[in-house]
Amino acid sequence: MSRFFSSKYKNLIPYTPGEQPKDTQYVKLNTNESPFPPSAKAVEYATEKAKKLQLYSDPECRELVKTAADYFGIEKDEILFTNGSDEILNFAFMAFCDNEHPAVFPDITYGFYSVFADLNGVPYEKIPLNEDFTVNVEDYIGINKTIFLANPNAPTGIALSVTDIERIVASNPDGVVIIDEAYVDFGAESVVPLIHKYSNLIVTQTFSKSRSLAGGRLGFGIASKELIADMNTVKYSTNPYNVNSMTMAAGVGTLLDDEYMKENCLKIAENRQWTTEKLAEMGFTFTESKANFIFAKHSEADGKKIYLKLKEKGVLVRHFDSARLCDYNRITVGSKEQMQVFIDTLKEVLEEIL
Repeated sequence: MSRFFSSKYKNLIPYTPGEQPKDTQYVKLNTNESPFPPSAKAVEYATEKAKKLQLYSDPECRELVKTAADYFGIEKDEILFTNGSDEILNFAFMAFCDNEHPAVFPDITYGFYSVFADLNGVPYEKIPLNEDFTVNVEDYIGINKTIFLANPNAPTGIALSVTDIERIVASNPDGVVIIDEAYVDFGAESVVPLIHKYSNLIVTQTFSKSRSLAGGRLGFGIASKELIADMNTVKYSTNPYNVNSMTMAAGVGTLLDDEYMKENCLKIAENRQWTTEKLAEMGFTFTESKANFIFAKHSEADGKKIYLKLKEKGVLVRHFDSARLCDYNRITVGSKEQMQVFIDTLKEVLEEIL
């Protein structure tokens, strides 16, 4: 780092995104992207907006907000769109966390939570998951801190029930609870309807996974009008034009083509089931994923060796080096063709290393 870099960030460890290699053609199953292209309607709407890129985007995202409000059954001032769901999560850390309201989240979860906490100088606590990687709901009852829970969790894919989430939210009336639903469309149940019952609940989602717009960078938060107003204060104090015109238009087209999204999610769920059955036959165990990925380990083979051998053969999955996770690999569920290549290549790898 340079000698000019602020000392307040000297110990900051940035988030490490999944590999995006450009030098080799991979079957890319490492970053939980959709194998399906965006909705044709999304592409059509975005292409039309490209003709007016000389103009600033609408900071209020009015057309997109109206479409989303109708889609989710909420009021227009109960939703805020952002540059990916990472931005809405950062807004939540900025708006609702401080020395009097420390953040809390599981020790194994989305890696950006701790980065956002460090970036914003927020004290935080990591609560260990159970040995089977499930969240112990009792750990979050009545703690009245700012709680961040990914549901389904990453990288495990395990989901909490609506009942469990409601218990956590109801028991923490003096703390904001953020439920990160990036993967909810693949088999879990959303808690968006609970925002009308609990004024301390924020639900975040993304268009990157089930809606095939990872490159578009579009996320959002749904919450009470007051919480949305708080995060809008942060937004308008940082970047009012945070969502570009083409992405907004693509978002509208995506929401209006909901059947396409649902069909793709069903295919992913079917491919997830097929792949887990094949993995079980080869001696793998895995968590019960409700996401578009599988978190698996082999009874005999080293997780990192599997990852490296697959990469050598052109199949990219995600490996984590931490002590509790190093035996596992996270495998994005792609198309049936991609999963067939993955399984065939994995068989070759196991023959070589066992």
